[in-house]
Amino acid sequence: MAVQDLFRMEQTILITGGAGFIGSNFVLQWMNCERTPVVNLDKLTYAGNPRNLKPLSGNASYIFQQGDICDRELVRRLLERHRPRAIVHFAAESHVDRSIRGPDDFISTNVTGTFSLLEETRAYLSALPAENRSRFRFLHVSTDEVYGSLGLEDPAFCETTPYAPNSPYSASKAAADHLVRAYHHTYGLPTLTTNCSNNYGPFQFPEKLIPLMILNACQAKPLPVYGDGQNVRDWLFVEDHCEAVRTVLAKGKVGETYNIGGYSEKKNLEIVETVCSALDELRPNDPVVPHNNLITFVKDRPGHDRRYAIDARKIHRDLGWKPRETFETGIRKTIQWYLANDEWLQSVTTGAYHQWVATHYS
Repeated sequence: MAVQDLFRMEQTILITGGAGFIGSNFVLQWMNCERTPVVNLDKLTYAGNPRNLKPLSGNASYIFQQGDICDRELVRRLLERHRPRAIVHFAAESHVDRSIRGPDDFISTNVTGTFSLLEETRAYLSALPAENRSRFRFLHVSTDEVYGSLGLEDPAFCETTPYAPNSPYSASKAAADHLVRAYHHTYGLPTLTTNCSNNYGPFQFPEKLIPLMILNACQAKPLPVYGDGQNVRDWLFVEDHCEAVRTVLAKGKVGETYNIGGYSEKKNLEIVETVCSALDELRPNDPVVPHNNLITFVKDRPGHDRRYAIDARKIHRDLGWKPRETFETGIRKTIQWYLANDEWLQSVTTGAYHQWVATHYS
């Protein structure tokens, strides 16, 4: 093998879930900014879409492998063949509503899958030379939902906030976080963990709030808002999140956790009204204008956390990261992307999607 090939392989990173919403944005940003090889392992569930990565078609530095992170033999082969210097672990079942209706997949992917990755990583590292082992990083991408729910006057979540997950989804991510922590402290695995707030932006599957509102509003369908619409979330533009993950991978201290937030606390109803107002301007000839006439309050989901908020001072202070986008600039970019990519929307909103929405919001 040529020296140049060895060098390239040592620069490779393995990304799990890189065809999903955040993962595909990360892969595209990585290839644009870092320009070192990427191996993308994705199961391609309903939310994984290889079309997201069409710009990388023919790029010799990008390798896609369809497969399950629970398939330890496959993970082992990928590690041995590509010798990555890092794993960035995005792969997860992530929709709270789906976790309430069917938690099995969440335990399998988020808990068992993370365990499988950690075990295979541990075996992989044991065979590496000491210098390569010291350079390696396992970066686990998690969520603010592991911290539970805040009162309206409570301080924001920080990295030492006790865990108190309230849904099968957040409980499965909390379990994964604890496994990652344990593998660092027990086995010395060089891990990093990030906990982010609600992401929004291009390629998000339209079961989540913002793309669902855009799609339904343009089609003059009801805009379902849970309960009284006063639940509060911190909103983070996906490209800012990806830049933060790159920063943690490059400069983060092994064993540490970094909270990533957008400094944009908004009530759900406020989010929907913002989308409606923008669409009034951008699509004045839609069947229903103003679009907020489509807002429909529906029964609240079980265990709906009232408020999330992220204290992101640690990553700003220690690593120098802060978001580039305000919510106002990010939501504008997001809406314009969805309006310009109707073909992508049509490709992901199949019969199964319509059945899910009809069943869930009826």
